[in-house]
Amino acid sequence: MSRIASLGITLVFQLAAADPRFGTWKLVSAQSAMDPPRKLTVTSQRDSVHVLISGSSPIEFTAKWDGRNYPVPNQAAFNQIAVRRLSKGRTELIQKKDGAVVATVHDQLSADGRELTAITVRKGHPNEISIWERTGGAMDPENPFAGEWTEDLSKSRMRQGVVLKIGPDGGGGVLFAGDFRYDAKLDGKDYNVTNSRDDTVALKLVDAHTVESIYKRDEQIGDRDRWVVSTDGQRLTVNTMGTLETGEHIREDLVFRKQ
Repeated sequence: MSRIASLGITLVFQLAAADPRFGTWKLVSAQSAMDPPRKLTVTSQRDSVHVLISGSSPIEFTAKWDGRNYPVPNQAAFNQIAVRRLSKGRTELIQKKDGAVVATVHDQLSADGRELTAITVRKGHPNEISIWERTGGAMDPENPFAGEWTEDLSKSRMRQGVVLKIGPDGGGGVLFAGDFRYDAKLDGKDYNVTNSRDDTVALKLVDAHTVESIYKRDEQIGDRDRWVVSTDGQRLTVNTMGTLETGEHIREDLVFRKQ
């Protein structure tokens, strides 16, 4: 079996500013004030959050979590927004018109990360409730790699139908169990690899969405991987470089989709 068919990874994330709402959502509740079909997309944009609500009257803005006013274009009811994180699962969004408060929206994420409830409060009006259901994105943005990944055959040259299962081990790392197996941390130290032509693996966190791994056999570097997970947590791209036992150099790119 080729090196490509049995890849592994582990990581610990330091992502204090991660927003658990990152991902895609669809409007599902009959109580919702907005008419379906409506879709919500929440993504990271450097140190800010980017929000897009599609539909007949789309809303789009980018803002930092500092409570300051940020522009919202093409809206008649409000043209500014200020956002604050109240807790990991609760946020507050204040809609303003030329600096004056128009409405306040409180978002509450369910404990399992699958449902988002938005309550809009306007003076002199009954509260409006919108309920969204997650359709994509990592439910735990502090660990976007964890889960089961299936090779996207339309994007990968080597079509082997590889499946990766990466699960948290609860001990500061992630346990990988695939065609080979290891349990490692992001401390740059060597950890044993079983059922592989390589003996050890050492891992390094490049950033919150990127990990590099170095595999060794007989204390010599044999293979290197670079793993990058997309902002929405749905695509994992693996760039691997290695040397076969015959001395032949290989380089492959694989794309995986989260199940």
